[in-house]
Amino acid sequence: MSKTVTLTDSANHSMQMPLVDGTIGPSCIDIGNLYKETGHFTYDPGFAATAACKSAITFIDGEKGVLLYRGYPIEQLAEKSSFLEVAYLLLEGELPTPEQFGAFEDAVTHHTMMHESLKSFLHGFRHDAHPMAMLCGSIASLSAFYHDTLNINDPAQRKLAAIRLIAKMPTIAAAAYRYSIGWPFRYPRNNLEYVTRFLHMMFEVPSEPLALNPVAAKALDLLFILHADHEQNASTSTVRLVGSTGANPYASVAAGIAALWGPAHGGANEAVLKMLAEIGDVKNVDKAVARAKDRNSGFRLMGFGHRVYKNFDPRAKIIREMTHKVLNELGVSDPLLDIALKLEEAALKDDYFVERKLYPNVDFYSGIIYKALRIPTDMFTVMFAIARTAGWISHWIEQHESDDARIGRPRQVYTGAVKRDYVGIERR
Repeated sequence: MSKTVTLTDSANHSMQMPLVDGTIGPSCIDIGNLYKETGHFTYDPGFAATAACKSAITFIDGEKGVLLYRGYPIEQLAEKSSFLEVAYLLLEGELPTPEQFGAFEDAVTHHTMMHESLKSFLHGFRHDAHPMAMLCGSIASLSAFYHDTLNINDPAQRKLAAIRLIAKMPTIAAAAYRYSIGWPFRYPRNNLEYVTRFLHMMFEVPSEPLALNPVAAKALDLLFILHADHEQNASTSTVRLVGSTGANPYASVAAGIAALWGPAHGGANEAVLKMLAEIGDVKNVDKAVARAKDRNSGFRLMGFGHRVYKNFDPRAKIIREMTHKVLNELGVSDPLLDIALKLEEAALKDDYFVERKLYPNVDFYSGIIYKALRIPTDMFTVMFAIARTAGWISHWIEQHESDDARIGRPRQVYTGAVKRDYVGIERR
């Protein structure tokens, strides 16, 4: 017997609405017939209490601080898996066998090259353009390079697009960075694994080989795992909304990149570094905490709290340990880390933050690791985009495999002028 809930309006009219259950998590009220039955829409700013789709990819329990990819706890994947294996898991729904992973890795490796014409495309940007602008434009342009394989109803072409995006995103990202500093582009070295190959494309120069500490690749691989997906966040929802129109995967992912760029989303780790630099010294931390509690100060602690997590961000627990390992292994002494740790300690002891459960999130620590790896601040969100591509394209494919997918069309509460008549300009 299906479950229902009774809704009653102000005129005391009631109706039965069906409940939709997932495998875990709260039930959702199916309001598909609400307007037809009552003449009312729902009002939910930011869609904070609205489920826009069914998905089997990622589950979050914000109260308990739980994050699962396809049912696997993020803690286990961070410890035992690799980013490329996690990408396969998100796409296919299961961890790969050795043979399946070998085939997937081979496919990604042999699609890492970007078309030579993309060099000219990148040269059309100012050298000091933000890398996210270059990345967004370049990824959107891929639909022009692969216009003959854009049949979104063909599963083989959808999968090919997924492979291409996961493979080429690091290549294009590295090219955008090197163009911005006047270095020649580096072709991908396909004898290297995914993350190491990217770091070589970023930092290797023709005059000498790159001496890469293994902890650098391990740390970046971990960050990619932690950022690979996060349920129906702003950028993923954007990919799905654009994808719902029938837009091709490259246009849809480019839209996700644009959404990620916002400082309230993917740009948050960049904002953390700017905040720490503004604080300037550990002796100023207590003053910063006091300013953060004053709503009239205009100062906000970046990297604390989360829209979904009402407990400690599980990714932050993992990345905090890696932050210390990276700095110890690389011999980095960074005053910003001292400020960050002092800020964390002060905030977690302060009743104002404890009562509001404003715990450090993943952005608080990730910027410190990126800085230790010599990745410039304006590339932080690009790193996020490389990782999140696996989640974006997994959701895009899932959407096109769904039986109840339809074009996204939110409604509104209109607050403008009521109907009025046009008045000629000579009478105004």
